Amino acid sequence: MSNGFYNVPTAKNEPVKDYAPESIEREELLKEYNRMYNDKEDIPMYIGNKKVFTNDKRNLSPPHEHKHVIGNSNYGGEKEVNDAINASLKAREEWANMKWENRAAIFLKAADLLAGPFRSRINAATMLCQSKNVMQAEIDAACELIDFFRFNVQYMSQLYKEQPESLAGTWNRLEHRPLEGFIFALTPFNFTSICANLCAAPAMLGNVVIWKPAETQIYSAKVIMELFQAAGLPDGVINMVTASGKTISNAIFKNKHFSGLHFTGSTDVFRTLWKAIGKNIENYKSYPRIVGETGGKDFIIAHKSAVASEVATAISRGAFEYQGQKCSAASRAYIPNNLWEEVKNQIISDCKSFKMGPPDDTSNFINAVISEKAFDRISKYIDFAKESNEAVIISGGKYDKSTGYFIEPTIIVTTNPYFKTMVEEVFGPVMTIYVYDSDKWKETIELVDNTSEYALTGAILSLDRYAIEYATKSLENAAGNFYINDKPTGAVVGQQPFGGARGSGTNDKAGSILNLLRWVSPRTIKETFVPARDYKYPFLK
Repeated sequence: MSNGFYNVPTAKNEPVKDYAPESIEREELLKEYNRMYNDKEDIPMYIGNKKVFTNDKRNLSPPHEHKHVIGNSNYGGEKEVNDAINASLKAREEWANMKWENRAAIFLKAADLLAGPFRSRINAATMLCQSKNVMQAEIDAACELIDFFRFNVQYMSQLYKEQPESLAGTWNRLEHRPLEGFIFALTPFNFTSICANLCAAPAMLGNVVIWKPAETQIYSAKVIMELFQAAGLPDGVINMVTASGKTISNAIFKNKHFSGLHFTGSTDVFRTLWKAIGKNIENYKSYPRIVGETGGKDFIIAHKSAVASEVATAISRGAFEYQGQKCSAASRAYIPNNLWEEVKNQIISDCKSFKMGPPDDTSNFINAVISEKAFDRISKYIDFAKESNEAVIISGGKYDKSTGYFIEPTIIVTTNPYFKTMVEEVFGPVMTIYVYDSDKWKETIELVDNTSEYALTGAILSLDRYAIEYATKSLENAAGNFYINDKPTGAVVGQQPFGGARGSGTNDKAGSILNLLRWVSPRTIKETFVPARDYKYPFLK
């Protein structure tokens, strides 16, 4: 037990470096990028105290230059998955019993390492394997992950400090135990910070974790594991395994010690996993915690009072940063006819000014989409719009995968508010716009609410406070993160806890104390100092 009540360092958001020409950080980053580009990494699985290599090696290539090999991953099977489970369970007791301040110190150290010697490495890896530009990598891989570590430590201390009242003669205490088993973290390609946090948040609370990163994020996942090791995370607390989804799911969901799923990915996959957990529910020692952030069909709605340039900028930034490969990216917009011509002219101008290419050329705003599979899926939506008599492409529409998986930022205008690309998640640089009658504000608000199964993010732009109030109330269930006069993306840890409901997930708000609550099992302890010696209450005497 601890010998003091400790105050953790006050969390502050990590400042974003600007990477201006001739700056030190820019020089260091590009140097690291070039080193990684020219090396070939053999990336192992991390199981207990072992780096595991196999004969099943799969090439890793940058999405923007898919013929160039930067390394390979080692894939395992059922044996490796079971080895990881056993390693986590072996580590569990000692890790769960470690004083909380020592667990906190590990992740605070990780934050400082990331802010210093690991900064260029994690950013370069994210640029190289996930094709993010300099600023997108800096915000995601460095700053947001630093924020996750520091703010979660602060939230953890707040959680432990929250205690019940005690009447005279008693002492009531509340402790927050780690879950009784292991956590399965299944992570996406698009945010290095999210991948690390899905592992780190449960681990910080004393849990052990089996981590399966996305195949297209394995390269930067290795840097995350090296960061954890450098920070002093004990062996077996977080085990990184690369295996087929079916192999790893079968082993994990049939194990009685499975105690929680921390997931970010597609809605369909999440529903499949939930069904698998339900099918095995009677086998588990405890009911597993299921936490997931899934898809989105994020909206922008402009009121007739909005400023056209502000609407256009929200679309250009919200839809096309990181090629629209964000769960929060704007994907559908509703523009009143009184603003449309001005908005249209600016977004077309914006798109024409976008420069597209590899991320080591820091003048490029647009880079490649993540994989050939993604490229083919997104391009089919563009082709559908080209062939439809209900839509017209006013900007972009071209794509080419000869060198890298490049898709032009594409703007579709439709006359059908239920057009396919207004309803379905595209997860790429495609924005679909519906121009509505400016006098049909309330009808359009209802349309926004009922068009999609998702409820992740959304934004309203307006100078009319009555309109803002009406939209905020009417769309209260349409978005877990709602933005007023801003784009619907760019949530910041400690400022806008992130998550959505409906088909977008369990809304457990990554980057807040609400998420940490899911990874503990509270126990109430009541101590009575002078116990009763006679069963008879006063009314019986």
